[in-house]
Amino acid sequence: MEFKNNKYWAVILGGSSGLGLGTAQKLAASGMNLCIVHRDRKEQLPEIDEAFNRLRESGITLLTFNLDALKDSNRNEILTSLEKEMGTGGSVRVLVHSIAKGNLKPMQGTNEALLNNADFHLTIDAMAISLYDWTQALINKTMFNKSARVISFTSEGNAKAWPYYAAVSAAKATLEAITRNMAVEFAPLGITSNCIQAGAVDTPALKAIPGSDKYASIAFKKNPFKRLTTPADIGNVVYLLCKDEAAWINGTVIKADGGESLK
Repeated sequence: MEFKNNKYWAVILGGSSGLGLGTAQKLAASGMNLCIVHRDRKEQLPEIDEAFNRLRESGITLLTFNLDALKDSNRNEILTSLEKEMGTGGSVRVLVHSIAKGNLKPMQGTNEALLNNADFHLTIDAMAISLYDWTQALINKTMFNKSARVISFTSEGNAKAWPYYAAVSAAKATLEAITRNMAVEFAPLGITSNCIQAGAVDTPALKAIPGSDKYASIAFKKNPFKRLTTPADIGNVVYLLCKDEAAWINGTVIKADGGESLK
């Protein structure tokens, strides 16, 4: 519980499952208060509420919002509520971007809808540009800690081409470009910006990709540890980046895949 007495908060976008939830679990166990933004259907909420209740058992304060994080009005509502809850002395130590909203369509074919211009815009806005929007909003409201971290999740799709993945691949490349530039321009504010490149993780986002079973099988065989990456693995890396000792890590893509990408 090393963060317990610091009045630190983590804002996690997409924190109800996958890498976002794995990160929330690790940070809660470390004593960091959480503001989780997610967008889920009504039938999914009982299971999600159970997971959130387990986070509260750590003794931290948890705010949750089942709202579209891409809408300006929702972002303003969430940050106003968080600002009130933080009170005097509280600050956002880390913004974690784990939004997985995009189009997985092919570029060619006859039996399926093909990827179009609007699909690219929606995917890049959700999975890349929204990182900047949230970072800038937190800066404008002076809610960041004096040594804050902005962390987002990328993948091997940043440089490799997979069927159905073109829009997401473009979003990941954009995400990394935005992160590099934020690392330079926001450093004077004490904010570091980094991407974590996770290995293949068994998450809803992976399952949504056509042919994901084959991809996961290949990743398993490539990994020197002969297993897939887990959300807990990535939560551990986010936790490490939140420590004081990580303040000099800025503008990088950190591979956290057990060596999967080496082969």
